[in-house]
Amino acid sequence: MKYFKMNGCGNDFVVLDARAAGALQLSPEQAQAIADRASGAGCDQVIALERSIRGDVFMRIWNADGGEVSACGNAARCVGWILMEEGASKSGVKIETRAGLLHASAAPGGGIAVDMGSPLLKWEEVPISRPMDTTAIDLTIDAGLVTIAKPAACNMGNPHVTFFVEAVESLPARLLGKRVQANEALFPEGVNVGFAEIKGPDRMRLRVYERGAGLTKACGTGACAAVVNACRRGLVDRSVAVEVDGGELLIEWGADDRVRMTGPVALERMGDLPKIPRRDE
Repeated sequence: MKYFKMNGCGNDFVVLDARAAGALQLSPEQAQAIADRASGAGCDQVIALERSIRGDVFMRIWNADGGEVSACGNAARCVGWILMEEGASKSGVKIETRAGLLHASAAPGGGIAVDMGSPLLKWEEVPISRPMDTTAIDLTIDAGLVTIAKPAACNMGNPHVTFFVEAVESLPARLLGKRVQANEALFPEGVNVGFAEIKGPDRMRLRVYERGAGLTKACGTGACAAVVNACRRGLVDRSVAVEVDGGELLIEWGADDRVRMTGPVALERMGDLPKIPRRDE
């Protein structure tokens, strides 16, 4: 089966083209094998392109640990690029996901923009296991010399919390992210953990520890969530350049309540994987 190895700001994917074959039956072990950086194609997420009735394509997503998730903003930008290279209108393509329809389009300078929809802000929509104010949830993580507390939370197709800190680079982000994710009593579906340093009303530095992938070079839904959460706390304006390990994303939370993300994509290589069984086999 044909695959594209791509990345959006360093957040990398193996994109499998299954449109001719039908829906894929990937076990967690198969997804892990493909994502393995030592013995497989290597990626943060495995993506399958499948036929869609509602959109131009259906995008199925597995994290590197083999778990299937609902949305991935940087992957949507890569998939949008593939469709446009195939001849789809650069003014917009519709990508169906488990979280709903995403709209991707070409942006000035060669980037790809994607409309991620409206954030979900209620505690039960994140979801969190009990009622609380999602602008500053009741959570403190102590990691020896570092204590972080009161993150904001929202759902951008995936659940996210964002901690606002003085200096991202000095944080043990991997350790802290693991500690937060281990709190299954508070986050029944797990959670992605962002650490944001506000540099100004229109700029922030962000690192994200993702469910099933760990610390990544970029997380599109995490960048969207960080801007929404910071804006709700009065820390930034509604258009913010987000510096991630792999580059820079522009996040805009419009007056229409929709969050739009723009950034670069790159095709690293193309290749073929062995036959993968379909769901109906």
